[in-house]
Amino acid sequence: MTSVTSQVTGLSTSTNNQNQMIELKHISKWHMQGGKPVFILKDINLSINEGEFISIMGPSGSGKSTLLNVIGMLDEPNEGEYIFMGESVNKLKEKQRSKIYKQNIGFVFQAYHLIDELTVYENIETPLLYQDVKGSERKAMVADILDRFQMVGKKDLFPSQLSGGQQQLVGIARALIVKPKLILADEPTGNLNSKQGEEIMALFTELNKEGVTIIQVTHSEKNAEYGSRIVNLLDGRIES
Repeated sequence: MTSVTSQVTGLSTSTNNQNQMIELKHISKWHMQGGKPVFILKDINLSINEGEFISIMGPSGSGKSTLLNVIGMLDEPNEGEYIFMGESVNKLKEKQRSKIYKQNIGFVFQAYHLIDELTVYENIETPLLYQDVKGSERKAMVADILDRFQMVGKKDLFPSQLSGGQQQLVGIARALIVKPKLILADEPTGNLNSKQGEEIMALFTELNKEGVTIIQVTHSEKNAEYGSRIVNLLDGRIES
């Protein structure tokens, strides 16, 4: 994979500061089984400032991905309050939540979640269509990010024609096209070889230096160490 860490400067103009971005207060998530609640998350209290790089660790089934989905507004807690950039997410209507998500959050998945029928160019362009960005502006933004990621020559290829590392880069480019303040990454290097994984983590480090807040879920202690803080989950609770 071509080195891209030197190509991404300018994606974010914000600077690291200590304004609080996320506050989770007594967040619990459960499903009912045999008339009793089975907790996936239990009494989670967590504050995250703008510009932090957080690694969430824990064994399988500890609630890591659920916590990430709650932070990313893809899932709602049964209990507790979630404040994002001063707004109480619980009190927002779905349309308002969706708007905040689209304007501020980029998601990077382990399984890439690219659309097989779309080219690299079209996959990266997709979030801009949801934001009603004008055609000429979309074209310029996609061209810019293809250039930064050194993928201009691959823009007409389909996901099946790319390596795992290349697909993950497309996934990250798609997440970054809307210039999010927050990137949520769920096992972003899980399907990559070690060299590709290091490349992705170096890219995240570069973005974080530019002011993008990053929260990653990882099993890898090596990857976790890229973060400025590690949050350990066990049985749905944060270990002190």
